Amino acid sequence: MATMAGRYCCSYYSPSDLPLQPRRRPPPQLQLVGREGRGRQSLRASAAGGAAAEPVTAATDMEFFQPSDTRPIMLFDGVCNLCNGGVRFVREHDPGRSIRYIPLQSESGRKLLRRSGRSPDDISSVVLVEKDRSYIKSDAVLRIMEYLNLPFPQLAAFLNIAPLFLRDFAYDNVANNRYLVFGRSESEACEIL
Repeated sequence: MATMAGRYCCSYYSPSDLPLQPRRRPPPQLQLVGREGRGRQSLRASAAGGAAAEPVTAATDMEFFQPSDTRPIMLFDGVCNLCNGGVRFVREHDPGRSIRYIPLQSESGRKLLRRSGRSPDDISSVVLVEKDRSYIKSDAVLRIMEYLNLPFPQLAAFLNIAPLFLRDFAYDNVANNRYLVFGRSESEACEIL
């Protein structure tokens, strides 16, 4: 019993740990379409009207982690103002550009979600994908903080003292109310960095 509880309460996911289940009826999906201004791509909802949606295959290491670039990838909700602000904050405090950014709604984001053992349509959490593991929710935030300038790595170490269930409870409360409190991007566009 203790082994089972320990297996499901951690935030380390490798592609082989979690069984991939086929999606039943896919909800409307967001797709990248065209360019709107410098560095922005528009996201629009497409209805799955009768046509079967193509299944999303899991990303491979060679697709995103080449020997010349093994930086981790931060997956974020591209239409959430809080998430876009978080990406800007991370960029400002990461002068070495040690993190890459991909919106969850993009095809690449969906592939990386599948690789991380999550549903390709799940935009409920920020995800940090490293070559050999993925982090979600509060663990992803704390791991991202470790890549930033001082004092953020020390702050992450301090916050790691709090139990995971408390950190994830706080994270879930913010994530579930992010559109209500911070709103959506008015242009329904995400900043591709």
